[in-house]
Amino acid sequence: MAEKSDSQQKILSMPFFLGLPEEASLRATTQIVTRTHPPEQVILLENDWGNSVYFILSGWVKIRTYNLDGKEVTLNILGTGEMFGEMASLDQIPRSTDVITLAPTTIASLPATNFIHLVETEPIAGIHLARLLAKRLRQVNRRLRLRESDSTSRVVDVLLFLAEGQGTMGSMGVEIPNLPHRELSSLSGLARETVTRVLGKLERKNLIQRDTERDVLCITNPTGLESLMA
Repeated sequence: MAEKSDSQQKILSMPFFLGLPEEASLRATTQIVTRTHPPEQVILLENDWGNSVYFILSGWVKIRTYNLDGKEVTLNILGTGEMFGEMASLDQIPRSTDVITLAPTTIASLPATNFIHLVETEPIAGIHLARLLAKRLRQVNRRLRLRESDSTSRVVDVLLFLAEGQGTMGSMGVEIPNLPHRELSSLSGLARETVTRVLGKLERKNLIQRDTERDVLCITNPTGLESLMA
């Protein structure tokens, strides 16, 4: 068996590949291409064709679209270990959103044909994909339910949403990316000034704490934070 490259080792440790036969996973990832991108770089544009599926080896990206008024709407934030671009590859239609990096980000691209073959021939891959799509649908449904909620509930929901997808345990609690307030504003559908005010309130209540040196936001009391949701 051929020796794995560093990129292959990283991608094969991601949730999508866990439990898959090693031979099938290695065969699917032999043609991966890895690139590192600076912040604010467009990786994919709406209406691009789905020729690849992408896996984030480090960093994070935002999934963006625009509403009827031309205002940018952030649909999702994805980070290390997550994937994107799978829908356009499966449907074989142009992509429906933009993808932009939010930090220095390393991404491995997998040819769509390899990904589709893996899903079609390995039942576990299909199950992993179904679970991923179900998770994202639940997240969208939750955010839609909170559309008419108060500003605190909407900001708290975004923080918990990021903790679910990007949270890691640190010495002070659950750590998530310390995103610019404009990104939290777009995710929550609130004005940036409102987001700033709510974050300040949460910080004064010792529910969150910002570490600017490491550029993370720590949720020091997840249970207390969740209790604020209306």
